[in-house]
Amino acid sequence: MSAAARPLVTVYSETNENTGTSIGLPAVFKAPIRPDIVNFVHMNMAKNRRQPYAVSKEAGHQTSAESWGTGRAVARIPRVRGGGTHRSGQGAFGNMCRGGRVWAPTKVFRRWHRKINVNQKRYAVCSAVAASGIPGLVMSK
Repeated sequence: MSAAARPLVTVYSETNENTGTSIGLPAVFKAPIRPDIVNFVHMNMAKNRRQPYAVSKEAGHQTSAESWGTGRAVARIPRVRGGGTHRSGQGAFGNMCRGGRVWAPTKVFRRWHRKINVNQKRYAVCSAVAASGIPGLVMSK
């Protein structure tokens, strides 16, 4: 979709008086309007502002626990050592255990940022400028 609302624009002086002359719009206002490319570039540039986050590597493993093995009529999940507290004998480390680690904890080496082609960025800017020259599009926002 490419359109220019008015191919000629009226020139006004600095005191807001009509000078009586008209000039043609720059070619950028006749560029094709591509909302899909503008949205794609905007979304990917927004991803470049993100900051990596993750859970601690030690989360859910900050206790000494060992499996009791077989033959005790309990699951073979590792269990907290010791006695004298309610915590001893409870399951540990597993994602199904209270106080254990989560399954697939978040990592910082995820792909947080996105590379955007320079020509796509330029195209998006031209498309956005061309859209700003159409009063109907500007008023609908």
